[in-house]
Amino acid sequence: MTYFSPTDLIINPDGSSYHLNLRPDQIPDTLILVGDPERVPTVSAFFDEVTEIVHKREFVTHLGVLRGKKIGVLSSGIGADNVEIVMNELDALVNIDFQTRLEKSEKRSLQLIRIGTSGSIQSHIPVDSILISTAAIGFDNLAQFYGFESAMSIAEDVLAAWTSAIDYPLPLYAAKASASLCAQFASLNAFNGVTLTAPGFYAPQGRTIRMHSIRPDFLEKVAAAKLGDQEITNIEMETAAYYAFGGAMGHEMISLNAILANRITNEFSKDPEGQIRSLIEKAIALIA
Repeated sequence: MTYFSPTDLIINPDGSSYHLNLRPDQIPDTLILVGDPERVPTVSAFFDEVTEIVHKREFVTHLGVLRGKKIGVLSSGIGADNVEIVMNELDALVNIDFQTRLEKSEKRSLQLIRIGTSGSIQSHIPVDSILISTAAIGFDNLAQFYGFESAMSIAEDVLAAWTSAIDYPLPLYAAKASASLCAQFASLNAFNGVTLTAPGFYAPQGRTIRMHSIRPDFLEKVAAAKLGDQEITNIEMETAAYYAFGGAMGHEMISLNAILANRITNEFSKDPEGQIRSLIEKAIALIA
């Protein structure tokens, strides 16, 4: 069994993980993941009971009970770099013995549900709709450190043709949602699509304020270029990393998106908080 050193796996004096500040005994089988720490109480308000609140940095966790089962909601903050922390520490909490620092022989699989916001990059996917990411492509740099391989069954020539069409020569990776969770949330009135996970909010998502992007037509190229027979439907900052880690670690993962903007028509939701609250309510109603 693999031993993890005190510098690889940092454990706080109270036996909790370094960043999340959670102990192994606190982790429920189902966790909802949100980006914004202030969104955590919006989610936990739908629990039957909140039993514990843990807060460290941007990582806020509410633990509770929903329909007789333990559940939790955890904020990651923004971006794939924070997802890397969340997924590594959650997996360590359930699959490493914090007393011996040894990997457990029997692995535990978590059910992880991201509820977040996103922008559509297709004109036919309107503002205030819901989109389930069936797969995602990561443009962040995590693949260069973890060696993620595509889990979308994309032929190399198809992927090469797509990266050429969007003029993107850097490494990327692709990963899929959990098939069982897609089935669980199939009754949502939602679009399904392939999500692009960007390494930033402004230029990497085609926005310009005072700092001008050196790729001003990047978003239009991504919207127009087909990945085989699939279009890229939306853009955000976490889903591909969640899917890649979830798939590699054996956790069930899905990303549910409230579409607050349409980047092609330049429309933005008139009630963004109402839309995300509505998605939270609908999603929690479907959690088994």
